[in-house]
Amino acid sequence: MNKEYILEEIRRTAKENGAIPLGRQRFFAETGIKESDWSGKYWVRWGDAVSEAGFTPNKKNEAYDEQWIFEKYISLVRELGRIPVNAEVRMKGISNNDFPSHNTFKRIGSTKKQLIARIVEYCHAHDGYQDVLVMCETATEIGEIEESIFDKSTKLVEEIGYIYLIKSGRYYKIGRSNSVGRREREIAIQLPDKSQTVHTIRTDDPIGIEAYWHKRFQSKRKNGEWFELNASDVTAFKGRKFM
Repeated sequence: MNKEYILEEIRRTAKENGAIPLGRQRFFAETGIKESDWSGKYWVRWGDAVSEAGFTPNKKNEAYDEQWIFEKYISLVRELGRIPVNAEVRMKGISNNDFPSHNTFKRIGSTKKQLIARIVEYCHAHDGYQDVLVMCETATEIGEIEESIFDKSTKLVEEIGYIYLIKSGRYYKIGRSNSVGRREREIAIQLPDKSQTVHTIRTDDPIGIEAYWHKRFQSKRKNGEWFELNASDVTAFKGRKFM
């Protein structure tokens, strides 16, 4: 991912948006170019990238970018019919390129309570969000917010682990471990055929990311964590280094 490609994408998406450059989150949704692809490598701030692409950074656009984040979170609340938990936010961001990553929501609230409080403020300031207000208030009353993204589950969410893809014969095993090498040796002892680790994905949400890949390949599940994958499936898995 080189600098000129990112600049060209800024220009292309701005042209499609009426000559107005996108905010960084909408830009990610439209192009798949993550903040980590440019921040600290080519530019310090998104405004610097926009300027180099030939545009004037637009503060109003950044405000719209925040509104976009509110709307995306609200869309997930409506989809689920309740306040989402961490794994649901993460999996939505992974499976849908038009949905922000879970860390994006910290821009509107550094804790779960702050996030929901701002969602409530947003809904009060706009018409047509009574259903979302009811769900937010219900979650607050029964304490569901404490079980969500930033609170009691934080220790679990921040655990660093690995999702591994191991091949034995014609089948592949997708599992999670804190020590991939050790887990490979344990599995090898149990199998008649030689096994090998095809790829590993580092993650701070081992449970959620393992569930994502199991769900993605559900139709190809043979037994337990074993799947019959094709070359395209394996390539998709190997395309991720961190999730």
